[in-house]
Amino acid sequence: MPQMPFTDVLAANRSYAASFHAGALTGQARKRLAVLTCIDTRIDPLGMLGLKPGDAKILRNAGARVTDDVLRTLVLASYLLNVNRAMVIAHTDCRMVGGTDDDVHEAIREKGGPDTRSLVFAVTADVEETLRQDVQRIRSSPYLAGIEVGGFLYDVRTGRITPQAA
Repeated sequence: MPQMPFTDVLAANRSYAASFHAGALTGQARKRLAVLTCIDTRIDPLGMLGLKPGDAKILRNAGARVTDDVLRTLVLASYLLNVNRAMVIAHTDCRMVGGTDDDVHEAIREKGGPDTRSLVFAVTADVEETLRQDVQRIRSSPYLAGIEVGGFLYDVRTGRITPQAA
């Protein structure tokens, strides 16, 4: 019988559940914080900020981009889940920095993937400028006037976060 592709993580979940202690948490962000960062596996959003489960809302996408869905989520978090601060944290050595969307489409095709030209990957040439624009997108949202927003750059080699000019 073939092994199920999720056997390893389901086994790990059984161990996790055996000592689970977060069941009493609410959906509220104790630190009144939302963090948007990249999906890069070198980023541990809670650990890098000294947070614990329940402290913040964590949002992740490729490139840590402020998309319509991120805005929608921040509106919900600010009005319903106790959030009044948002950190947008880009990082060094990101696959979404440098090149173009066309380069990503081609790389996917070269790996045997489908035609992805109907998707926008939002690749950028300048991580700092893009970070400023994404922070401004939150600041200019009429739905998020009460949120303090900051842009930060995480160095995947040192673990340090540096505030970026707004």
